[in-house]
Amino acid sequence: PVAISATKTVLRALEFTILTAARSGEVRLATSGEIDLDKTTWTIPAERMKAGAEHRVPLSDRAVEILQEIVVEDKDTLIFQGRKEGRPLSDMSLTVPLRRAGLEITVHGFRSAFRDWCGEATNTPREIAESCLAHVVRDATERAYARTDYFEKRRDIMGLWAAYCAGGTINNVVS
Repeated sequence: PVAISATKTVLRALEFTILTAARSGEVRLATSGEIDLDKTTWTIPAERMKAGAEHRVPLSDRAVEILQEIVVEDKDTLIFQGRKEGRPLSDMSLTVPLRRAGLEITVHGFRSAFRDWCGEATNTPREIAESCLAHVVRDATERAYARTDYFEKRRDIMGLWAAYCAGGTINNVVS
């Protein structure tokens, strides 16, 4: 394993980004009001999503642990704050530690790794893998008939992804 040197907040944000397969901006601007720990769900509002639609993210046990390590009292407070209190982490804050460690990877590359893992290591249907990434892949006709976001199936795959990231083995697959 490579040691990555950064503040505790940056390391938590980077791990949370990887575990949720979210875009870094979605994580850097996440507020405590978007998190429902009882339902282990993160709901990202439409205005912060690339596709302009609200996106629910099922949280793995480890993602919940990360959130529980951070004490945030106000629902409008950023979860992962920059060095100046109340300010978000900068766009480069998650990238710089990877570069300093000599890793030739990008933060966004973890989303690609997640997608490749879904296709190569599991039998996750394409629409579920793409839904995990909040991608809009259907044509207009398919979107008109689609009435699900596959949330519970996405919960399963995100749990498997967290186990994989922790070095575990896959004992189950999503179908």
